[in-house]
Parts: sequence; C-alpha cells; structure tokens
Amino acid sequence: MTKSNHSISAHESASSLHDVPQLSAAPAPGEKERVVLAYSGGLDTSVCIKWLQEEYNLDVIAVVGDLGQEHDGLEAVKAKALATGAIGCAVVDMRETFANEYLTCALAANALYENKYPLVSALSRPLIAKHLVAMAHQFGAKYVAHGCTGKGNDQVRFESSVLMLDPALTILSPVRDWDLGCRADEIAWAAAHNVPVKATAEAPYSIDDNLWGRAIECGVLEDPWCEPPADIYTMTADPACAPDAPAYVEIDFKEGIPCAVDGKAMSFLGVIYALNEIAGAHGFGRIDMVENRLVGVKSRECYEVPAGLALIKAHKALEDLCLERGVLHHKLAIEQTWAEQVYNGLWFSPLKEALDAFLGHTQQCVTGTVKLKFFKGSCTVVGRKSAFSLYDFGLATYDASDAFDHAAAKGFIEIHGLSCKVWAENRLANDARMPSFADVDATNKAYAAVVEEAEEILEDAGKVSA
Repeated sequence: MTKSNHSISAHESASSLHDVPQLSAAPAPGEKERVVLAYSGGLDTSVCIKWLQEEYNLDVIAVVGDLGQEHDGLEAVKAKALATGAIGCAVVDMRETFANEYLTCALAANALYENKYPLVSALSRPLIAKHLVAMAHQFGAKYVAHGCTGKGNDQVRFESSVLMLDPALTILSPVRDWDLGCRADEIAWAAAHNVPVKATAEAPYSIDDNLWGRAIECGVLEDPWCEPPADIYTMTADPACAPDAPAYVEIDFKEGIPCAVDGKAMSFLGVIYALNEIAGAHGFGRIDMVENRLVGVKSRECYEVPAGLALIKAHKALEDLCLERGVLHHKLAIEQTWAEQVYNGLWFSPLKEALDAFLGHTQQCVTGTVKLKFFKGSCTVVGRKSAFSLYDFGLATYDASDAFDHAAAKGFIEIHGLSCKVWAENRLANDARMPSFADVDATNKAYAAVVEEAEEILEDAGKVSA
C-alpha cells in the first residue's frame, strides 16, 4: 500500500507549495487571455496545458487541489505544470475544508450512490470548482477549463458547479473537443510534444483519488467479466494476505462527526487517515461495480474506500441506536436523493442545500462510540453505545425483566389493521373479488382438490382391504 501521503505534518500544511502564483491581477494590454485549468498532473490535464496554448492561444494558470491524493510530491506536480508551459501553478491545500465541509455532509447522508458508491470523485469536484472560480477572479481569467471526457460524469460536475458559482465564466473542455480518439492517441501526442506522463499503453488506467478513496477505470477493467488485476490497488492489502488476527477499533462520534480512534482524540481528517491505514491493512474497502452514469452509460468501476466505507458503516450503526424510527426511516429516502444530487453535479443546488439542513438537524444527538472488527477484507460492527441511545433493554428483552406490555398488543393490532379490515368486509360483502381474495380462493380450491383426491385413495384402499 502507498503510504507517502497518509499522514499530516505541520511542515506540510505550512509548505510554500500551497502559495498562489505571483501573477498580475489581470493580463496586461497585449498579453494573452487567461484560462484557469483544474490540473492533476495526469495524462489528460498534462496534454491540456499544451493544447490550450496551441489551439486557443491562452495563457494557462494551473490549479492543483491537494485533497490527500497519492503523489510523488506536490513540488514535482507544480514543476511539471510550469515545465509544460503554464504561466503559474497554485497548489491549494484543500484537505481540511474537504473533510470539514464536504465529507461531514457526506457522512451525515451515509452517502452511497446506488447504495454502493461512496461518491469519491463526485465529492471533490465542487470544491475544486470553487477554487477555479476564485482563482479566475483573482487573476482576471475569462475562462476555466477541465480535463474531463465527453461521456463521463465529471464534466457535468465541474461545469454545473462553475455555472452556479459564476455564470459569466466561459468553460473550456479540451478533452471533449479535441480529435485525439483514445488514450493511446493522447499518450502518443504527449510524447510528440515532450509532455511527460505516467500512463502507458501497457497500464492505461485512469486514476482519480483523494483522502476519501480511489477510483480506477479503463484498460482491462472495461471488460466487466475480467477480474481486476492486483496492481490496481494501492490503499488496500490483498484480503487473502491480510493479518490472520482481527483488529478491533473504537470510533467516537460527536454530533455525527468522528472525533477519536481508540480513545485518542483527533480531527475528522486525522480519523480518516488513521482508518485508511487500519482498514486498508486488513484488506477492507474494495468495490467492483457497474454504475449508471448521469449521461446514460453503464460503466464498470473499481474503487478503494477503506476509511469512508468503515465510517459510513459505523455512523449508520450509531444512528440505528440514536434516531427515532420515523426520522430514521424517512432519512433513508433523503440519503438516496442527496447522493443522486451530488453524483449528478448539483452540490450547490437549492435542493441539495435544503437536504443538508434536514440531515444536519438529525445529527444533533448522534454521539457515542462504535466498535468495528476488521478481518480479511471485512468490516463488522460488533458494538455500539451512546448516552442518547433509544434502545431500552427493559422493552427489548424476553427475560423476566421484560417491561413490555404484552396485553396492549391485542388492541394495538385491532387499531393498526382496522382500516384494512373495514375495506375487506366491504369488498367481500359486495362480491368484489380482489386479487388477494382470488389467491385465497385458488389456494382453497387447490387444497380441496388434494383432500378430495386423498379421500378417494383412502376409500379405494378400504374396498381392497375388505
């Protein structure tokens, strides 16, 4: 597993890597117009810098979001952007904001698109877009650009976010517009223009990652029958090779937000890093799924989300203990709607913000501790406790201390089923044979036929005996 960026240091947080470029507030007379590019240092965005210069005659300001992704050093990413031709490169440390303003909302929603995908990429796009707009304003750029393809979800997320934050900006999408037909063409174009990239024809995976997890696609993964190669995983150990002894971990929550691991207080960001290491070492957090993209395409995607999936599992367990039944049941539908809004690029939409208000209200008493057990690729909730627990042992137990009023059940059932009982009496009185009654009649007739046949067999047997 790659661990190079799975810890936080004061030096890293204060590093000059996160300084904005020293540029004028706007292009001087006669200078080229400017475009702010969301830059990752990968294949697509590396080619984008040269492409925007050559095809659009624009000066490129690259913006790198430090979201906790794997990297060989942000200094190298910045140097690569400048060497490729960018007039400036800002590396912005977004990790604390990502954790405290975006992942907290996701955890409150137990966010799983199609009840499977923890929105790894979708959660980061609106934050990056917010910085693109801010940088465009700071340096007088009329354009913002991204490196998304024309059939993916991220183009929608970036562009919808930018349009909601500043509709006056013009959005450029080189990858969607250029005539490079496939990744192999991009790799060849990059080589011809001296643009250094990691992707090769032998390992053409497209990777997007942040501290919440990794998304892996392309290459052999495009065949949904093909088992994912072992080399695509970096955050999680092979479950078969994980430790032979389980690990028990206690997660403390305060108002829905994780605040300690095994009794050690830490920030939400610190909890995520700690659980990425623990869960990843035990092989937990892998997802291999076919998902329905917003643009109408089914796509085979592989993900690693060790901390995210573990925290969602723990958070749900604590909510089961602390939330009243009606709130808990209604929240399930809200969670799915929230996940769809974010997956579809509508982070800044009024509906999503209204859902956040509901979800935030539900977290007021989601405070307590959950015990998780990690073992060979699995994560199991094995304990939960809270001062706000609505679990009443006296009501739940079946032993002698049972405080539940069993006698009250008869009247409850009468009232509970009264409306349907009146309906049934009316329909039967009017000979309105509804499907449910027809099923009963069919069953009765079938039963009567079996009984009749059995009686005939017995009668015949009696005659033979006589």
